[in-house]
This record gives sequence, C-alpha cells and structure tokens, in this order.
Amino acid sequence: KGTNFQCFSSLRHDDLKEMLDSNKDSLKLEAMKRIVAMIARGKNTSDLFPAVVKNVACKNIEVKKLVYVYLVRYAEEQQDLALLSISTFQRGLKDPNQLIRASALRVLSSIRVTIIVPIMMLAIKEAASDMSPYVRKTAAHAIPKLYSLDPEQKDQLIEVIEKLLADKTTLVAGSVVMAFEEVCPERIDLIHKNYRKLCNLLIDVEEWGQVVIINMLTRYARTQFLNPNMNEEEEEKDKKPYVMDPDHRLLLRNTKPLLQSRNAAVVMAVAQLYFHLAPKAEVGVIAKALVRLLRSHSEVQYVVLQNVATMSIKRRGMFEPYLKSFYIRSTDPTQIKVLKLEVLTNLANETNISTILREFQTYIKSMDKDFVAATIQAIGRCATNIGEVRDTCLNGLVQLLSNRDELVVAESVVVIKKLLQMQPEKHSDIIKHMAKLTDNIQVPMARASILWLIGEYCEHVPKIAPDVLRKMAKSFTNEEDIVKLQIINLAAKLYLTNSKQTKLLTQYVLNLAKYDQNYDIRDRARFIRQLIVPTEKSGALSKYAKKLFLALKPAPVLESPFKDRDHFQLGSLSHLLNAKAGGYQELPDWPEAAPDPSVRNVEVKDSVQSVPSVIINFLNFAFFSSEQSSEEEERKHERKSKQRKSESESESDEEEDSESESSQTESEDSESEAEVKKKKKVLKKTHFKHSNMNICMYSCQCSFISFQAAESKPPSKPVKKDNKKEKKEMSLLDLDDCKFSHANMYRPFLHLLLCLQTISPSSALKSYEMLHRITGEGLSVEYCFSRQPFSPDANMVAVQMQFTNNATSDTKNLHMEDVKLQSGMRVKEFPEIELLPAGEMVTAVMGIDFCDSTQAANFQLCTHTRKFFVSIQPPVGELMRPVFLTENEFKKEQGQLMGMNEITEKITLDVKCRNEHSIVQRVITAANLSRVPCGSDKECRFAGRTVTSSSLVLVTVATKEEGAAKLTINCEKMVIGTMLVKDILLALTQ
Repeated sequence: KGTNFQCFSSLRHDDLKEMLDSNKDSLKLEAMKRIVAMIARGKNTSDLFPAVVKNVACKNIEVKKLVYVYLVRYAEEQQDLALLSISTFQRGLKDPNQLIRASALRVLSSIRVTIIVPIMMLAIKEAASDMSPYVRKTAAHAIPKLYSLDPEQKDQLIEVIEKLLADKTTLVAGSVVMAFEEVCPERIDLIHKNYRKLCNLLIDVEEWGQVVIINMLTRYARTQFLNPNMNEEEEEKDKKPYVMDPDHRLLLRNTKPLLQSRNAAVVMAVAQLYFHLAPKAEVGVIAKALVRLLRSHSEVQYVVLQNVATMSIKRRGMFEPYLKSFYIRSTDPTQIKVLKLEVLTNLANETNISTILREFQTYIKSMDKDFVAATIQAIGRCATNIGEVRDTCLNGLVQLLSNRDELVVAESVVVIKKLLQMQPEKHSDIIKHMAKLTDNIQVPMARASILWLIGEYCEHVPKIAPDVLRKMAKSFTNEEDIVKLQIINLAAKLYLTNSKQTKLLTQYVLNLAKYDQNYDIRDRARFIRQLIVPTEKSGALSKYAKKLFLALKPAPVLESPFKDRDHFQLGSLSHLLNAKAGGYQELPDWPEAAPDPSVRNVEVKDSVQSVPSVIINFLNFAFFSSEQSSEEEERKHERKSKQRKSESESESDEEEDSESESSQTESEDSESEAEVKKKKKVLKKTHFKHSNMNICMYSCQCSFISFQAAESKPPSKPVKKDNKKEKKEMSLLDLDDCKFSHANMYRPFLHLLLCLQTISPSSALKSYEMLHRITGEGLSVEYCFSRQPFSPDANMVAVQMQFTNNATSDTKNLHMEDVKLQSGMRVKEFPEIELLPAGEMVTAVMGIDFCDSTQAANFQLCTHTRKFFVSIQPPVGELMRPVFLTENEFKKEQGQLMGMNEITEKITLDVKCRNEHSIVQRVITAANLSRVPCGSDKECRFAGRTVTSSSLVLVTVATKEEGAAKLTINCEKMVIGTMLVKDILLALTQ
C-alpha cells in the first residue's frame, strides 16, 4: 500500500510539473493553487522546488504571488536552488506591484546563507524607503531575520530601525517595534522622539502590533517617569506632592479604550500596563475588562486567572465587586477551578468570608479529588488570614475527618496540623481525635502530620502519645520513609519528656531504624541516639537535646503561591511559568528622580496661515459676490448696477492689494475689472482649499441679497461712498458698529460673523494625498473634508477630491470600483469623469458614511487603462457636524453626560494660544464644531453631533492663570470622546 501511495503521489507531482512547464498562465495558476493547498494541509512539496522557481519570472501577477508564497516556505530548505534565482528576486524588488516587492524581500530574507547578507542589507535599506507602507512593514519583519543570521550587522540595522520608527503609518508601527525589541531593546533613546507618535497611533495599529507596542512602552515608562504611588509607599512629611508627567498621562489615556478590544491579548497587555504604571486609584478600570475575558476559551481563562491571582494579592479591592464571577462551574477544567479558588481565597475578608465558606462547602462534595484537596487548602488559608473564622474552619475540617474518602481526610489532617500550631493549648481534644485516626488513615503525608502533632504537643496528650508510639513501632518496617522519620522524631521527644514509659520503645525504634534500607533514616537514627542517650563519647550537644527537639516552633504562614510573581511583567511567559524565559526583558525599577522630559519634544513646523488675513480676503470675496448677484437681480437698473459693480470691484481690488490707492477713473475701473477676472480664475483654482468658507459666505450673501431685494430703492451713491470709507477702516470685530440705512441690514452681517466664529478657517481644510503622481503615472489625487452637508444623504460625510492630470496624454473614464468597507459603512460614488485633459484639473464630491469610526474606506480608482488601490481615512474631528445651542441648553446637556461620558484633562496652553481667538481657531480647526455663547470670558464652549448617529459632542476649554487650562469633553460615545481629546490636546499645546 505504501509503495502504491508513493507512486500515486509522484504521478500527481509529475502532472503538476507538466502544468508548471506549460505556456498557459491558466494551467500554471491552477498548479500553484493546488501546490499551496497541499502546503496548507501539511504535505511535503519540496520536490517541486525546481519546477516552481522557474516561474518566478512569470508575467502573470497572480501566478507570481503564489510562487513567492511557495518560495517563502521552502527557501530555507532548498538554499542552493534558491540562490540560483537570486537575481530574479532582486528584480522583484523593483516590481511596480507592492505585493511582489514585499514577497521578493520576504523570500530573500528567508534564504539563511551568510554570503547574501550584503544583498539582504541593501534590499532592506531600499525597502525601508519604499512608498508602500506594506513593503516597509515587510522590511521591518526582515530585520530580525538578518540580525539572527549575522549579529555583526546590528549597527546598520539600528539605523534602519531608527528610520522606520519615524514612519507615521499604523501598518509599520507594530512591526518596527517588534524589530526594535529583537535587535536593540536597550536603545531606549530611539523611542524618545517617537513616544508621543506611538501613543497616538496605538488605537489604529493592528492587534498584535498593539500588544508589542504596549509591552515596550510599559518598560519605557518605568525608566522615564516617576512612580505614581510613591507618596503611599514612602510617607514623609517633607515629601513633595506627586505631579504626573503629561506623557505618562498620554500613555494611560490612549491605552484605556483598548480595554474594549475583542482581542484578549490586547486587553491583557493594557491590564498589565495599568497594573505596573497607573496610580492606585485608577487601576480598578481593568477589573471589568479582565472579568469579561473569563467568558472566553479555557486557555484564555487560564492565562487571565494567573494574572488576576497575582493582581488580587496587592489590589484586592478592585476585584471584590466581581466576586461571583470567580465562582466555580461544574464544567470548568481542574486547572481553572484551582486558579479560581486561589482568587477567591485572595479576595476573602471579614465581610465576604461567610459567603465564600458556603461556596467551599459545596466544592468539597465534588467528584474531582484534586479540586477537593485544593478547596481544603483554601479553607486553611482563609482560617489563617482571618482570625474570626479560624475556629469555624477548624471545626469544619474536623468534621471532614469522618469523610469516607481517604484523600479528603488526609488533606484535612495536613491543614488541621498547620492550624493547630497557632493555638495548640485550646485544641487538645482535636489532637486526641486525630491520634485515633492512625489506625485508619493510610496516606503517608497524613500519618506523618498526625505523628508530628502528637510529638510536638505530647504534654497535652501524655497518656495517648506513648500508646501511639507503641502502635507505630509495630508497623515501623512497613511504613513509608516520611512516616518512619516522624516515628523516630516522636520517639526522641517522648524519651526526653517521659523516659520512664518510653525508654525501651525508643531503643527498639532506633534499633529498627539503624538497619533500614534508606540511608537518611539510618543517619537520623545514629544522630538522635548520640543526642538523647548520653555516653562517654557524646559531645557537648547532648546537653541541649531538649532545647533542640522541644523548642517552640513558629506557626506556618499559609501564603499564596502567586505572592512574589509580580516582579515578572504580567502577561509574560515568565510570569506564567514563574521562571525567567528566554528573551524576557526585565521590568526596570522606577527612577528616583524624573529624567528630562524635553527629550520627547519634537519640533513641528507651523504652516497655518494667519487667520485675520484669510478672513478679510474671504470677506471681500463674499461682498464682491453679493454685489455681483444683486446686479443680476436688478435688471431694471442696468447702468446703475454696472457702475456699482465696477466700483465694488475696484474697491475689492483696493482692499486685497493695499499697496495701490488710486482715484476712481474709468480707465482704472476697466483695469480693476481685468484684475478681478484674473482673481476669479485664481479663486476658482483655489476653490478646493476654500470651499468650506465659500459656502459659508454664500449663505451670508444670500441673506444679504434677500434684504437688498426688500428695499424699494437701491442705495444712492453718497451712501455707498460712506459705506466704502467705513469699509476701508473696518475690522471683523467692528462689524457690530457698522451704520446702515435700515436696521434690517444688521442681520446678514451678524449672520456672517456667526459663521466666521463657528466654522473653521480655510487653512483648517487640510488636504490629504490619495494618489501620488508617480504612483498614479501622472494622475495625482488629493482630498479634503469640506465640512458641508452631503445633499444626497445627510448621514454621509462630504469628501471633495481634486484630480490633476500631470501626464502628457488625456485621462479618460475616471471612476470607482471594488469598494471595500468595514461593517455598517456606506459610500456614494462620485459621477464618472469622462475626460481629464493633460495639464488640467477637476474636482468631484463623494459621500461616505463612516459609521462614526475612523476606519478607512478602501476602493480602486480606475481610468481607461489602469487601476489604483486608494483609501480615505477621516480624522475624528471630521465625523461631526456643528450644532447651535444656547448657554442653558449646553449646561443642561452637559449635566446629562457626566461620569463615564466625561473626559477631563489639565493642559498647559501653547504660548501662541492664550487668547480666546486663538483657542477658538485651534479647536474648530481640529473638529467640525460650532461656538456656543458663554457669559464668562474664561471659558470657550463648542457643540456638535456625530454625522451618523447624531450623538452629542460638547467641548469646554476653561482657561486659568499662566497658560493653565482645563479641557472637558462630554460625549455619548466614549471612543469618539477619547480620540477627540487627543486631537484637541495636540492642537492647543503644540
């Protein structure tokens, strides 16, 4: 049968070889699919390596991908054949497809031959600078492989790690930190400049990357920050009050939302971080998350309970509300039951001990004998730790001595022995009762415990002790070694206290022991004979025999086996095994003095345009547009409106370019008209950047037009000139002082002022690169969030895209395909752009329902010749829409969003951000919110709702002296609130 199977297997492989040698890509693809499927099932396909490696140069991308999958699996086994194709792998590093480049690097790093180390190093350095984050991630994965192959390359690899640590993409962050941990975990200086970035990226990194980063940041924080519980541990009168470092707080705040992660490892990583780094008052937040994990598989439960058992020794209070979650189920495996018992015992105190003991009584009836033994030990520990229930526990254990199960009785005896050592004089009856059990109990440990008790407290049972020794002497030769040793001890103690009755018995026992097979028993017998039976040869020790044997012995302390495990980092393999595992990094001690926090400061270039000039420019543009619109409506007064138009245009021209103030002649009017036309073109081109403000101005000019239309006569020229003069000297803050012919004219300008206060300035509409012109072969795409309602669907965020054709040929049929979204998200595609001529640009608007999350929307951007994978990822501030509230409404809503829905941070404002105007500008730049009226000049309030769920978001910035401030965010969605705090905090402090 074996021969037939081998023949069949070889025939099947011959068939695959023929398919791989075929000229048809479809046959090659089918063969590769079958080969990869065989690898997935664990079958050996190494004999196909020569046939597969030939196809590495195949032009079909799907075939090439599968070939690389195969080569990654077998490159290490078939090194000689892989080396023959190394030039093909090097060409693959230059492939336009990012997946091929990454696969080529992965195969190259899998060839474990030192001769190609320079080639691997060069490939890693090039990949670290690749435009694709996926390739950079692969480069980070290749670094530990090269380091294990040639540790001498460490210095060059550290340079690459330093470069990749500065990468801002979430895809790379986890992988490069893993490489850092493998190659140079001691180089903590590499983390300083990237610390805040890693903290901020953490929530968007993939789950296993989160685990690696959190564990690394835990060790980093232990070296850079002070112990937050230092004042509790060292109570000194002159001790300065502890002030937490803002970076320490940043780490705790950004990891807290991850306690809701679906991945148990992430939750465990955050839990250990809080346990090791957080102030005592804040550690309790992890308890609920850890209890949630107890509903997972038994393997996860085992690891979690190991860590909970360690935490509950030092932080008992945080798990007490969840006591019932640790009750044992009949379906739990034995190891889970034992760990839950450990936790219950650690949580026992005077208030809950009666409940716990009732549980223990039920557990003793279990059929699982190991579990019953552990329960009896747990009862003993409870009795030791809580004096009030010691007698109750002791009586309960004595009742168990009549149990039919010998193992239960034996374990009870061992525990009772330890408890009796605490108050032996009160429990002589129990000692007598246990002495009678020597006839029935056969478990060696239990027999030895009874004999030790009788020997130790023989003065409390003077009549029973000699009789027990007589019985034991009869069965001495048949006893276990541990029992024999206790019989010898009992004989020695009785000889010293009651030699008349026990002298002959002692000599008999010592003679039996003298010829025992076990040398320990023989040696013990000789030693005790010389010690208690004085002779001429006896040394000076015989005088102190009573002091040696009958000395008062301290009562045993029944401690948890998890007591000293917290010196290992929780969640680590070393903590699980209670022994240092290979590759384990020790958790550093807290520093005595705080290191310099400025090492984490990063210089950020401030490219934000000054707000006043931007507002004035757009204000002029709005007035110009409104005058032009009024001209179109008042067709009866064509000449007058033309004259007003030329005047307003020249006026606008004068305000935008303050260098020239000339008289208003007809020739200058015509020149200003030409300039205005040019500016209109410029404004049309910059419409993408300023669309948000333009729409705001458009709403204002509409109201302005409506009020103008209500007037029976247009304003006369003298009035116009007066307005013009006022306008030249008017600032934005002086709009309320403007004098108009009718009171109704106030309204549009006040509305304009409100819009300018509540909407972000044009510089806030940050544009993001969707497609670079090199990647897009001449086509570049940028997008921004216009902050305007998306008319087809109010629950969608409007995204405005600008397409620029930098190529020499026209681009046709621009459209979207293959949209890939997270659950609940929706997209309204932009209309197809049929033609984009060379050198031209065009804008389009699409709508995306992000479902109140910062997850990216991925899709293919297609032209008539190519397809490009692109994505749009929103900042959390763009997931909102402004909402107007009065001061009373704001306070009422804020009062309903307290507790878990409120996040408060103390901050120090940037030097340039210590006035109301700057604070408003920066907050509205960070988030699409509207200003709320406030009676105090020390507070700025903002309100908005999330686009999808309309959840209310309230922001308050309360300023204090010397740049100190308090940021408060009230939000129905905690995750949104947490991320928004981070963004606004950065906006106000940097």
